[in-house]
Amino acid sequence: MHRIRPLWVRDLRLYRTALEGTTPWEIDDALGAGPHVRSRFRSATDPERFALYCVRDAGGEPIPLMASETHTLVVVREFRRVPLDASTLALVLFTAGSGSAARVIATLAHWVERAVSAYQPGYLLLARSLEQPRISALLAAVHERRALQWAWPSPFSVESLLPEVTPWLETEPERYVYCPEEARPRPYRALSPYAV
Repeated sequence: MHRIRPLWVRDLRLYRTALEGTTPWEIDDALGAGPHVRSRFRSATDPERFALYCVRDAGGEPIPLMASETHTLVVVREFRRVPLDASTLALVLFTAGSGSAARVIATLAHWVERAVSAYQPGYLLLARSLEQPRISALLAAVHERRALQWAWPSPFSVESLLPEVTPWLETEPERYVYCPEEARPRPYRALSPYAV
């Protein structure tokens, strides 16, 4: 018997909370349970700006969300530990300058290979936007307690990467922090069951 593996599509939606009093959790409730995986992030510099990362079946419908930017992500490098052992997620978006997309992707890919051994993340994804190839996304799932035990200043840091990649970027990298699905924190799990 032949089994066909499902094809997964990775989407990244960037949006702002548009309605006064509307919470990100209400937006997620409107999405329903369509995607296989979804993780929501809030901008580290603009509390009204969000990023929603989803993995869905290629045959499924895209997420019906009014987004200022919609990207289908093409995987460049992906690393996953099984079972996933993480307590937080991080997302960084890089926008390459004109004619520099290949250099930025190559630099990020090389850094990802080093980061796997240095940070030992539970999950690490480097992808580029299909619609806007100058945009690259770096998504990581890390274990904060382990990072503190090893005396890292941050569980996942791109600071060592910035001197290499900054000359080819159009703007500063956009940093996002994980924003849980529920309004109240879970006592035993820091991540949503749908994350990464």
